[in-house]
Amino acid sequence: MVIREFLSFGLNNNYIMKHLKTVILLCKCSDKLMIILLVFTTGGCVEPFNAESLTFESALVIDATITNELKRQQVLFSRSFVLEEEGPAPERNATVYITDDQGTEFRFTEISAGNYLSEKPFAASAGREYRLQIKTGNGHSYASEVTRLTPLAQIESVFAERITNDEGIEGVAIRVNASGVSGDAKNYRYTFEETYKIIAPEWTPQDLRGAPEGGCGVIVVLREEEEQTCYAMDSSRSIILTDTNSFSEDRVNSFMVRFINRDNYIISHRYSILIRQMVQSDVAYIFFETLNKFSGSESLFSETQPGFLEGNVFSEETEGERVLGYFDVASVTEQRIFFNYNDLFPGEPLPPYADPCNYNAPRLAGPGGCILRPIVEANLVRYVGDNVPGPFSPGEGRYITVPRICGDCTVLGGVEVPEFWTE
Repeated sequence: MVIREFLSFGLNNNYIMKHLKTVILLCKCSDKLMIILLVFTTGGCVEPFNAESLTFESALVIDATITNELKRQQVLFSRSFVLEEEGPAPERNATVYITDDQGTEFRFTEISAGNYLSEKPFAASAGREYRLQIKTGNGHSYASEVTRLTPLAQIESVFAERITNDEGIEGVAIRVNASGVSGDAKNYRYTFEETYKIIAPEWTPQDLRGAPEGGCGVIVVLREEEEQTCYAMDSSRSIILTDTNSFSEDRVNSFMVRFINRDNYIISHRYSILIRQMVQSDVAYIFFETLNKFSGSESLFSETQPGFLEGNVFSEETEGERVLGYFDVASVTEQRIFFNYNDLFPGEPLPPYADPCNYNAPRLAGPGGCILRPIVEANLVRYVGDNVPGPFSPGEGRYITVPRICGDCTVLGGVEVPEFWTE
C-alpha cells in the first residue's frame, strides 16, 4: 500500500489548498512526464499558485510485492491524475499475470477495484526469475524487469520497551532483532499490523430509547448489543527501512519499527503488533529509500531536483512512458507480540481516551421542541445514569449522557475477538 499512498500524496487539489506544503505533481512539459516538487509555506506565498496553468497527465501506479509465503499474492493498480478531486482512480479490468523462467504462469483476478489477487496460492522460490506482465483495460501492455527472490533473514525477537525518544516524548518502542541466514541479506523493509483492545470507559448495561407513546419522552432499557469491549486494527503507512551494510555481520540489533506515544489510547489495555520483515535487493532498497526521502524530509525538496523516480516497470509499446511503482520479489518473515499497558507503566494512569467523555444532561424539551429524544434516536449519545439535581449536575435533564464513543466501543472497533488474540 505504501507506494500508492505516497504517490497519490499531493495529487488532490483540495489537499494543495488546505495544507500548502510539499506537493508532488506529474507534469507534462514538452511532451515529457516528470515529477515536479513544489514547496509551499503557509503565509509565505507572494502570489497564489495557479494549478490550472499546468498540463497534467495520468500515470499507471503499481504496487506489487510477491513473497516466499504460500498465499494468494497481491498486485495493486491505480491511475494518478493531478487535480482530480476524487484522487487517483483504481485501474479496473486489467489482465495481470506473473511468469517465471520455467514457463509457469500465475494469473491474477480483480477482487475489488484495482486490487488483484492470484487465482491460486503460490510462493516465490529461490533461484527462480519472475516477471510481472499487465494488459490494461484499454489494451496497453506493461512489464517488469526480471526479478529474483532475495536471501532469507530471520526475525530473532520483537520486543516492547519503555523509552523517551529524541523529541523528549515518553512512550513505547517496538524493536526488532534479526539476522541473515546466508550472510547476503543486507537490506530490510518492515511493515506492521497492530491490533488493540478498546474498553468503552462509560459503558453501562442500560441505554435510552424513545418512549413508545411518542412525543418527547425517552425510557431506560437494557442494552441489546455488546458494546463494552472491542478490537481495532491498523496497518503501517510509512516506509520503514534499515540496512546492515556498515556492520561487520548481517545482524539487525534493536531496530525501532514503531514508536507509540504513552498518551495514545491504543495501548490503554492490551496491544498486539505483527511485524513483517522483507529482505530487499540493492535496487529495490534504493527505490524505497528514495521514495521515503521524498515523503519524509522537507529539507530534501529544497536541496535537490531529483526528477522522475524510476522503478522497474515499463511500457512495452511506448518508449519513455512513465510508470510509477516497483515490482519486488522479497523473502519475508514475521513475528507477533502482545503486551498490556500495565506491563510497561505499572500502576500509572491510563492514556486519555479517544474522547474527553464529558457528561451532559439535556432537557427533554424546550421552546423549539424535543431536545433529548432526537439526539437519542440519531444514535449520538449513551446513557450513564439518572441525573441528581445539585451544584455538580451536568444539566437540567433527567438523564446523564455521554457521546456515543464513550459508551459504545463499536465506534472505534468491532466486538469480534480476532482469531490470533490471547490474553
